[in-house]
Amino acid sequence: MKIKTITILLFTTILLSLNSFGQETSSVNITSFLDEQHYNRAINIMAMLLVGFGFLMVFVRKYGRSALTATFLLTSISLPLYFLIKSTGIVGEESEEITKMILAEFGAASLLIAAGAVLGRIKMPQYLLLGLLFIPFYMLNEWIVLDNGLGIIPKGGVLDTGGSIIIHAFGAIFGLGVALTMTTKQEFEKTIEADATSDRYSMLGSMMLWIFWPSFCAALVTPEEMPHTVVNVILALCGSTLATYLFSVSLRKKISIADIANAALAGGVAIGSTCVIASHTMAVIIGILAGGLSTFGFAIIQSRQQKWMKLIDTCGVTNLHGLPGLFGGLAALPLIQGINIKSQLFGIVITIVIAFLAGLITGKILPIFGRKKEAYEDAEEFLEAE
Repeated sequence: MKIKTITILLFTTILLSLNSFGQETSSVNITSFLDEQHYNRAINIMAMLLVGFGFLMVFVRKYGRSALTATFLLTSISLPLYFLIKSTGIVGEESEEITKMILAEFGAASLLIAAGAVLGRIKMPQYLLLGLLFIPFYMLNEWIVLDNGLGIIPKGGVLDTGGSIIIHAFGAIFGLGVALTMTTKQEFEKTIEADATSDRYSMLGSMMLWIFWPSFCAALVTPEEMPHTVVNVILALCGSTLATYLFSVSLRKKISIADIANAALAGGVAIGSTCVIASHTMAVIIGILAGGLSTFGFAIIQSRQQKWMKLIDTCGVTNLHGLPGLFGGLAALPLIQGINIKSQLFGIVITIVIAFLAGLITGKILPIFGRKKEAYEDAEEFLEAE
């Protein structure tokens, strides 16, 4: 009965969204929709969402099919829901369809980050419910921080072109809020298993994200800003990849594939706020610092965080998205001349508060629809057991 309720909510949302699409089509300038640059970047981001995030989360040995299916479902629920809410005009002004699609993809990316914190510990219908609850909170924060929602922060006051704060930090902190209220004693005792095959697939996802990350950060910049932005993102990723290797070997004495697959991407997370303005040298430095911070998080902070906060962060979103995202937002303060320091700090604080409180609320709602009997197992919901 509970699954049927979620399914009805899902299809109602999609049908309403499709109706919204139809209403907009007649007034859209087809030239803007076919804008080649925006289209290409939108498709690149879609590859990141489905292939990049999907395979990055396949590292859990017996949860590969579920991780990929959840990625598919989360992406499919978040995009039309974003369009639906945006069409109401409640949270910001309307924009061109392809631009709105890119913004919706940003929301989907943040949702996938949040889901990573509880990956393997909720049922498939609950991923859909997670998406239905997450996107409205995400859009509320986006509106307040970036679009002068409620008149708190002037539009343009927060520098966050590539989403270090709005996308990455928000998703990670939201996920931690959910995990904090949902983690059980049994889950603490359950080992998250990986093997050589699942690790290789995870590396494939990581490399896919690495390749397309410049498109993610440059998706909505002007043509004049694009070359500098793309180069900055690549340099930051190079810096974080090298730093990850060095820190992983230093802290663990051997290379950890989990570090390489995750922390190597931290440069892309951290450079997001300043990717348009930072110099190439600064981009490399930000990447190196973010990679070191993320690796330190995976190697040292994560185990202590679990004991202190009494939660399990399955994918380590704190270390890949949370810490580097906040670092990237704060790094803009000393690096960018003339930045509105008050607005930047307000944006970060508001994001943390909304994300964490929304995560706690969501974490209270999801268990109402039951709990997964065997964490990190495909067999409970799929026809063929491994």
